[in-house]
Amino acid sequence: MKCKKCGCDTLIKTDDWYKCANCGAVIFDTEVQLGDKTSPTKEVESIEKSAYEKKQKKAQKSEKSTDETEEKSKLREVIDFCIPIVIAIIIAIILKTFVFANAVVPTGSMLNTIQEKDRIIASRLAYINSDPERYDIVIFKYPDNEEQCFVKRVIGLPGETVEIVNGTVYVTKTDGETIQLDDSFVTNCTPEGDFGPYVVPADSYFMLGDNRNTSWDSRYWDNKYVHKDKILGKVMFRYYPNISKIQ
Repeated sequence: MKCKKCGCDTLIKTDDWYKCANCGAVIFDTEVQLGDKTSPTKEVESIEKSAYEKKQKKAQKSEKSTDETEEKSKLREVIDFCIPIVIAIIIAIILKTFVFANAVVPTGSMLNTIQEKDRIIASRLAYINSDPERYDIVIFKYPDNEEQCFVKRVIGLPGETVEIVNGTVYVTKTDGETIQLDDSFVTNCTPEGDFGPYVVPADSYFMLGDNRNTSWDSRYWDNKYVHKDKILGKVMFRYYPNISKIQ
């Protein structure tokens, strides 16, 4: 046993006490029991030990809490990084599904209005409160294979009769008037051939390509008409290889 005051290990025992030979401090013998009570020195040691253990537990808890805080902080950083990306993806999906339809035109059937490999955007909202009009350019599901999408120009409206004579398009409207259509947008060729007449069913449309002599359109399909429900949107503009309005 050493003196708790000066650290001297020379203690003189007298009854239940130890006296330090160096500084004279008196220490109660911790091995002596006072009835059912522990000696004061022993209690002090017990208290000091208990306090040390509590301090250690608190330090461990604090360290654990710090680690958890750091882990939560890192997780929060990941979440904060991902949230804008997820939101952007969701917005893009919503826009693509309900607002816009985009397509890459694989052929030259709409020359010179739309070039081969042009990337175009169509509005899905264009026909919510209105019907397609003659000369609109639209994206629609190909009637003979709805897994494919085509881009053509609306020529015949529901209830009309379309006939092509020597490449010239004539339409008999629902009021009985027959008109020759404006083909000023057909600039890549001189239209040829005789086709029809075609009577357009209700809620359906007759489609032709602007590159009239090489376009695979309503003239050649088995199912010649496009139902309004199959029209995905009205083509508004191209965004590649340059940005420009399409009409």
